Parts: sequence; C-alpha cells; structure tokens
Amino acid sequence: MADVDQGHVLLKLAREAIAAEFGHPLQPAPDLRWLQEPGATFVTLTQQGNLRGCIGSLAAYRPLLQDVRSNAVAAAFRDPRFDPLTAAELEWTRVEVSLLSTSESIEFADEQEALAQLRPCIDGVIFEYRHYRSTFLPQVWEQLPHPAEFMSQLKRKAGLPGDFWAPEVQLSRYTVDKWKEAR
Repeated sequence: MADVDQGHVLLKLAREAIAAEFGHPLQPAPDLRWLQEPGATFVTLTQQGNLRGCIGSLAAYRPLLQDVRSNAVAAAFRDPRFDPLTAAELEWTRVEVSLLSTSESIEFADEQEALAQLRPCIDGVIFEYRHYRSTFLPQVWEQLPHPAEFMSQLKRKAGLPGDFWAPEVQLSRYTVDKWKEAR
C-alpha cells in the first residue's frame, strides 16, 4: 500500500523542482533516509485531465530525490511531444508521481500467451525489440482496457506497426505506487 506521507513528499519535491526552473528558490529536501536510496519514478503532468508531459526512469540508478526532481523538470520542459511548460501554466498543472517496482521479465511463446499474462490496471509494461523500446504505466489501462489494444498502442509508441510481432520481442512488467495532486 502506498504511503500517503511519502507521496506528499514526492509530489512537493516534483512541483518545487519545476518551480525552481522559473526562478523560485529550491527548498532544501527533507532529511529522510528513503530519499537517498535508489528509486525509479515517472512524473506525469496533466491539465484539465489531458496529458501535458510524462518522463521517467525504468530502473533505480540514482537516489530517489534526484530521480523525482530530474524527471519532473524533464516532464515539464523536455517531453518531445509538448512545448516547454510556461510559468503561467504551472499553477493549473497537476503533478502525479509514480514510484516503480523493479521490473520482471514475462516469459511467453507467442503474442497470445503474452497478452494472456498481462494484468490490466496492475501492470506497467516494457516492450523491447532490437533498438525499439516503449513503456506504458499501469494508469494507461484506464484509456486502453483491452490487452490487445494496449499492446498494439505500446508497439506503435515504440515506432512499430500495431500488428507487429517477432519471436525476439521481450516484455517486462512492473507495478507502481502513485500519488496525484488533489487540485
């Protein structure tokens, strides 16, 4: 179960990191041991329910504090799908932080077997084929509730046709604890 206090801290750190890019003073991080431990996060920004930016890490390779701050700034200013966030937009932009578990490989013989193993609304999925790679957070199941459509869109996101399949495809799954600002 997600820790509400942990979520409150991560949301605050993400918003403050974005605000600091607009000249607001960056507040000192709370002295909490878990913020110094490796962590992988995705920071998602929305405006009136619409995606405005989403960037993250699939593996825990730096301290959680650094990961959430860096991904917040990247989601606001470096998501290639969107123009950089403006200072005026920040007030009405909602921040969501997802803390990822370690990913685990999914074993399968073919696409049908892979689809049968996916757990809608639970699994985040990483798709890999040669240099093609993409992921969807578990929250994406809300828009794509059927495994076949979820997988098709995941392949499209990787730059492949939605009906693509090859024996070399690799899939991994992860779960998230997530927190979203109430505003």
